[in-house]
Amino acid sequence: MSLPVSAPLLEACVLAILEREDTYGYLITQRLVAATGVSESALYPVLRRLQKEGALETYDVAISGRNRRYYHLSPMGRALLRQYLEEWESYKSGLDEILRGDTAETNTEGGAGDDPR
Repeated sequence: MSLPVSAPLLEACVLAILEREDTYGYLITQRLVAATGVSESALYPVLRRLQKEGALETYDVAISGRNRRYYHLSPMGRALLRQYLEEWESYKSGLDEILRGDTAETNTEGGAGDDPR
């Protein structure tokens, strides 16, 4: 089963990849396709939107006589990534509470399997 990936989550993933290193679009898409199953065609609009909004900067590198466009995280992109990571932690912990029963309350009050009746 594959869970859908929202546009903001894709943006967060792109920013996280680029925080580690500058890279080119094809490599970014291949990493995200492998991790999420999302189609390549969904990722290039994300790159263009982030660039247009100022979160990404680009530069070209000549490789075998052709230019390869590299993406670089701008200061605004770093701030946006921090915001996404904060939202992700909150979102993830809320889902963990539901899916796994991971709460401080269940750990101290006997667990998720207790019947309150």
